Amino acid sequence: MTTSAGAGKLPDGYDPNRDAASDLQAALALSAGDQRPVLIDFGANWCPDCKVLDKLFRSEQVAPLLRDDYRVVAVDVGRFDHNLDLAAQYVDLQRSGIPALVVLSPDGAVRTASNDGAFSNARSMTANTVAAYLKRWSQK
Repeated sequence: MTTSAGAGKLPDGYDPNRDAASDLQAALALSAGDQRPVLIDFGANWCPDCKVLDKLFRSEQVAPLLRDDYRVVAVDVGRFDHNLDLAAQYVDLQRSGIPALVVLSPDGAVRTASNDGAFSNARSMTANTVAAYLKRWSQK
């Protein structure tokens, strides 16, 4: 996984070997400069809905929004046994399931978190639905 923090690229899956806390801090440091919010995507490579969301993130409706309006950090939660301390700071994975999305302000404050499980059934979502969420969240 890479963060889009420097290169404008979307993360490539959920890499269990990444230091998620460091990735998040790097994204927040860059965000402090350009005031773009940070989107944290908590998920796992085994998760079907996470895979669907990844495809939606790469769609023509969503990819430009992520590239231009956010810094994206993917955090691997394994089989709910990895990076749980980090996740618990921002989202309740018991309620939200995965994928779970959190938007942070450049100062690290939580703008929104998908504690309602809105993305845990990403298979039923369209790119336009995801884009609508991202547009609304970037305006907060």
